Order: sequence, then structure tokens, then C-alpha cells
Amino acid sequence: MKRKAMEMKYLRNVVTLQYDKNKCTGCGMCTEVCPHQVFQLVDGKAVVANRDACMECGACARNCPFSAIFVRPGVGCAYAIMMSRFRKRPEISCC
Repeated sequence: MKRKAMEMKYLRNVVTLQYDKNKCTGCGMCTEVCPHQVFQLVDGKAVVANRDACMECGACARNCPFSAIFVRPGVGCAYAIMMSRFRKRPEISCC
């Protein structure tokens, strides 16, 4: 029996992710680099399929060759998790 993967959610409606569909060419880079499948390609364009799963790592924005995506990395869950590891303080968490 296959087990369904647990879907990660962070705080709802607080992510800094912004997407300009007019700049999107449908290259699919955002779908390749996003660790939480926030983006999907639909009819040749990217769409934000799961905004609340965004951990604000910034991979999508850094890899979008057309500047269709903006996210302010370092303010969300990814930053909190990384800093807890670097500072060896596992009690810091956001999830």
C-alpha cells in the first residue's frame, strides 16, 4: 500500500511570493527548482499551485530567466530552519 506524502504547509497567506504571469514564457525552470512544488505548468505557463507551501528559499526567483517571480528570501520558514542548524539550536522552528 502506498502512503501519500505529507504536504508541507507554513503560515497561510503570509508568503512574500509574487508572480507576474505576463513575464512568464513557460520555460518551467520554477517547477524544476522549487523543493515544494509551488509551481505547475498549465497550458504552457507557470501557475502558483500551492502558495502556502512556499518556504521562501528564493530558488524560483533566482532561476527565472525572465524575472517573472519575486520572493524575499530570508524572512520565512527556510531561513528559520537554516539558522537553527547553523547556530546549533534545534529548538528554533517555524513548522
